[in-house]
Amino acid sequence: MSEDPTISAETLAALDAAAQALVAEWRRYLTSEKRLSPHTLQAYSRDLGDFFAFLAGYRESIITPKMLAGLTVRDFRAFLAHKRGDGVSARSSARTLSAIRNFYRFLARTHGIENDAIRAIQGPKLPHRVPRPLTEEGARSVMETVGDFADEDWVAARDTAVITLLYGCGLRISEALSITPASVPTGDTMRIVGKRGKERVVPVLPIVRDAIKAYRDLCPYVLTPDGPLFVGKRGGPLNPRTIQSAMQKVRAILGLPASATPHALRHSFATHLLSRGGDLRTIQELLGHADLKATQVYTEVDSARLKDVYDKAFRRA
Repeated sequence: MSEDPTISAETLAALDAAAQALVAEWRRYLTSEKRLSPHTLQAYSRDLGDFFAFLAGYRESIITPKMLAGLTVRDFRAFLAHKRGDGVSARSSARTLSAIRNFYRFLARTHGIENDAIRAIQGPKLPHRVPRPLTEEGARSVMETVGDFADEDWVAARDTAVITLLYGCGLRISEALSITPASVPTGDTMRIVGKRGKERVVPVLPIVRDAIKAYRDLCPYVLTPDGPLFVGKRGGPLNPRTIQSAMQKVRAILGLPASATPHALRHSFATHLLSRGGDLRTIQELLGHADLKATQVYTEVDSARLKDVYDKAFRRA
């Protein structure tokens, strides 16, 4: 197995050849069948690498498929305790446990390597988080302001177009940056490829089409049909960090909270649709959520906003 940039050579050396082959096969499965994003694949690989590094020291022996099958509840709990001792957050520990469980499910399904202990491990309790959207006025202000920090007109138009897509269509930033010139809509809808290759159709408002057109008219680079629509200053694919940085500057100027990130615009899209009478099933389809439970969280956001409005009105009265 060639060295994985997310798993150190020292950790790989703690696995025998058979265990290394299983990890390589698991990674191919995550890429080709599960279609995980490169970011998620790296995170899962890094988490599994942390587990192997701990295991090698804890068991003081080479990691083999037989060892993996024979690990006990005590072994897994010792690893989680080790993570807590390092100051790792409950959310990060939960993600690490998810990666390990995923690996074991793969082993059971493809190689018959079963381990009942991993099923008995309970993850750390996570605080219930409710998305924190911007107000409608705040979202409009972001769209109107984000281009003010660019040193070139085409860059200003680009940043405005990306932000308008996030709020106007409810896209993830990765989805917006994966759009190609060939897929730019001429009508009222656009086909988006989301997580795990799942396609969905989203409506496209005139303000979104106008923002994309303004950017394309000013962009100094030749945009190939199947290449990225949004490019950086050197003509390569636009880095998400560029949009995140622009959003940080907007937050500072407009006095918005730290929760006002590019992803918060997607939350805002969903929350504002719901407050205007949109039904959950439709919003689920527009966001590309596989499970309605992921969409139902916006009902909590809307209720919290109504309570806040009521409280403020009551105090004024």
